[in-house]
Amino acid sequence: MLEVKLHDIGEGMTEGEVIHYLVKVGDTVTTDQPLVEVQTDKMVAELTSPCAGIVKEIRIEVGETVEVGTSLLSIETKEVVEEGQKPQSESKQTIEVNANPTLKSNENSSVSIPFQRVLAAPYTRKIARDNNINLEDVRAADPSGRITEEDIFRFLEGKKISIETIADKKPAVVSEAVPDEIPFRGIRKKIAEKMTKSLFTIPHVTHFDEVNMTNLVNMREQLKTAGETVSIPAFLIKALVISLKDFPIFNAELDEENARIVLKKNYHIGIATNTDSGLIVPVVHDADKKSIKEIHEDVKALTAKAIAGQLQPFEMQNSTFTVSNVGPLGSTGATPIINYPETALIAFHKTKKQPIVNEHDEIVIGHMMTLSFAFDHRVADGATAVAFTNRFASLIEQPHKLMMEMV
Repeated sequence: MLEVKLHDIGEGMTEGEVIHYLVKVGDTVTTDQPLVEVQTDKMVAELTSPCAGIVKEIRIEVGETVEVGTSLLSIETKEVVEEGQKPQSESKQTIEVNANPTLKSNENSSVSIPFQRVLAAPYTRKIARDNNINLEDVRAADPSGRITEEDIFRFLEGKKISIETIADKKPAVVSEAVPDEIPFRGIRKKIAEKMTKSLFTIPHVTHFDEVNMTNLVNMREQLKTAGETVSIPAFLIKALVISLKDFPIFNAELDEENARIVLKKNYHIGIATNTDSGLIVPVVHDADKKSIKEIHEDVKALTAKAIAGQLQPFEMQNSTFTVSNVGPLGSTGATPIINYPETALIAFHKTKKQPIVNEHDEIVIGHMMTLSFAFDHRVADGATAVAFTNRFASLIEQPHKLMMEMV
């Protein structure tokens, strides 16, 4: 009998929550077949079978949080099974997987295809399970075939309409509508725990400022014309790294237990990313050692992997400073919560065309962006925060200065 235990799937992981079993007692499993989905404080991960055999016992209930090393289920290995009664032959358990898999009418055995799973984020799968919906019955609006929360809700609404009958034209009896419910666990719960810890531990102060983006926008358009496509956030991150080197207090961590402020020498920039499962923070590691083009490629790749739920644990670890780019969503201002245990977080809001006065006292149309900079008031003061954002703004407003700071 082999015990499948919760192992450390990420640096520093101590516990995880069982959110869904992909098998049940009595199922025949193959090596590397996904068995269970586990939620850590950063991601949802699938634990796979280390061997072929039969699931004999599931020991931990869905929703329970257990420590690393805890046995989740047990498998009777293939060798043990062969000594006694052999399970159904593998030839009957295996079918050819193609673009449109079908089962022949004369197939008598019950066949499961563990790897033939519909594309959907773990949180979307939760909503489907809680509403007794088979994801294979849901039509995806996305051309990639990926099922989203909106697809699930649209399916539910269609199902509701299909079973409703036309009521008599009599006065309806007013009744209280039954509210919908969304399970509060998984990534959503972990986000809540971390945000609560941050807000109740760190005395937040938020400094607002404006940055004239006109010259940077024009320079980016010139590069685009020359065949070089680089996103605005890549320039912003490079300017941030330079500013953090000038003001290392914001690339720091407060160690209260040892009464010290640790100034980090690495510049790992977290990128707050909105996904179907919640807020995920992939990390651009060693941003100070990368060109603007390399930062652009990293941000693009990490964002795509975050949305698809394909980030590896190391891609979400060791951030020293976090960026939230909410401008494309239409945001004009906010008071962001710091990504604990970091010292600060900056949010970039909507860039708008508006009248501004140039250096010749002329009224012209410029591109202005609002930023909000949240910092730990135990570690730094308002004057230092203003100096930091001034330094950052000077690099963005005069991008030729940014070029001068390249490594």
